[in-house]
Amino acid sequence: NKAKGKLNMQNRGSKFIKFQEVKIQELTEHVPIGHIPRSLRVQLKGELTRQCTPGDIVTVSGVFLPTPFSGYKALRAGLIADTYIEAMKVIKHKKSYADYVLTPELIERVSVESASPDIYDRLAKSLAPEIFGHVDVKKSLLLQMVGGVTKTMEMDGMKIRGDVNVCLMGDPGVAKSQLLKHICRVAPRGIYTSGKGSSGVGLTAAVLRDPVSSEFVLEAGALVLADLGIVCIVVF
Repeated sequence: NKAKGKLNMQNRGSKFIKFQEVKIQELTEHVPIGHIPRSLRVQLKGELTRQCTPGDIVTVSGVFLPTPFSGYKALRAGLIADTYIEAMKVIKHKKSYADYVLTPELIERVSVESASPDIYDRLAKSLAPEIFGHVDVKKSLLLQMVGGVTKTMEMDGMKIRGDVNVCLMGDPGVAKSQLLKHICRVAPRGIYTSGKGSSGVGLTAAVLRDPVSSEFVLEAGALVLADLGIVCIVVF
């Protein structure tokens, strides 16, 4: 049958659902030495969409399926097929500061601890307690986690960012990387990366072609994923 025609979509006979495709990447502590973190596509449908944002640590439960090819792509692919996960449940492991519920007991405990004269030293020593000493370094990392105050100049309205940047320099084996890894685990949003970048797009962003819509999109790097959080860059 070589009949030619045009297919038109029937909106009344179609059912539209919310759809989102995300890409998950294995954690830094699970990556073997000298390897690049592996990634996998995840398809979210319905109420599972927009539950996670870039940079979150999540656990995805779903069905591992191959991506079906048709036509010329199927002949070219042969026995090789791309895979994806059709998500059934998404669990976030870290809460942002906005998601915490302040109970009266928690507010009272914070008030009591803030009145203590040695609270600054105790909080600094609680960071990576397995590492002895380096109290000044721990204090600087603690101040970085708390953050500064963004100021707006009255003269011209220019904003001065309150972000704290810390540069750690020292001999090999003085626990610089261990301190940074601990900060990433404690912070609600933290990315631990090397100078080359933990993802294939480097530290900032890259323009790639979206496999779903075939349009050019921006893929975020480590600095974008750690927005409103902490990014630890280790230069080897």
